[in-house]
Amino acid sequence: MSKNKVLGGLFGVCVGDALGLPVEFVSRKALEKNPVTGMTGGGTFNMPPGTWSDDSSLTFCLAESLCNRFDLKNIADKFWKWYNNGYWTPFGKAFDVGNTTAAGILRLATHSPEYSGLTDESSNGNGSLMRTLPLAFYLKEKNDFFETVHQVSAITHAHPISLISCGVYTQVAINLLKGKNIREAYESMKGPMLRYYSERYPEFISKFNRVLNKDIGAFQKDEIHSAGFAIDTLESSLWCCLNHQTYKDTVLAAVNLGADSDTTAAVAGGLAGIHYGFENIPTEWVDNIARKKDIIDLAERLAKSLG
Repeated sequence: MSKNKVLGGLFGVCVGDALGLPVEFVSRKALEKNPVTGMTGGGTFNMPPGTWSDDSSLTFCLAESLCNRFDLKNIADKFWKWYNNGYWTPFGKAFDVGNTTAAGILRLATHSPEYSGLTDESSNGNGSLMRTLPLAFYLKEKNDFFETVHQVSAITHAHPISLISCGVYTQVAINLLKGKNIREAYESMKGPMLRYYSERYPEFISKFNRVLNKDIGAFQKDEIHSAGFAIDTLESSLWCCLNHQTYKDTVLAAVNLGADSDTTAAVAGGLAGIHYGFENIPTEWVDNIARKKDIIDLAERLAKSLG
């Protein structure tokens, strides 16, 4: 696995996360008047510049686990350590934790990770989508794509809407790793996802119509929603990637959509980081990132473990 691609993906997530965190929950209208243009601190959680949130923490937990082999219990154990002990957090304590993520992790005390995730339709926030990117590195040359993606999502988010969202996103990332550009990666994802999910979850596939049967990149900005619902985050992140030509422009567009700005930028940033490469993430942003050296070390270990 190319170290550059892994670095690009992991830093793509956490830089986007850190850019969006200070304005999380700020409205789009407010950001149109005063847009984010670079790395700042303070804001919603009053954190220093370069602070990343649960999006990146759980991404790093998953990446850390995959450095050895795929082990669902080990992944779940790392999520537990994050939530309860501050594992893979910027400053030693978990914060900005989504309700479904928290509930799923707490259920690990009495449930195996195969059965800990919430299954009701109201539990489809973006908490599993935001952390799924490392699976693209692991699954690039493997055949058990759907089962693996679904198992990892279902540690916390087990409803089909979350499973499908993670599947679509991870497939786009794999297509990028195979050398396709953003447009090609998106378009070539559609057929396999439609075939599989139309048969597996026919009652939910229509909810993904704008992504799978239409061109999400062709929608107008005011038709794109950036709240914490999994499909909203999937759509908005793909929209940002399809309508911008650099990592910088992609993640700033994501942040300035407002609402769940850190997660939209993290999800879009993961794809953009893979596509444009680590070297095209602005150096001044990377240098601000908390635990930069630890993230570089993690990326190197993950790349080495995957060959």
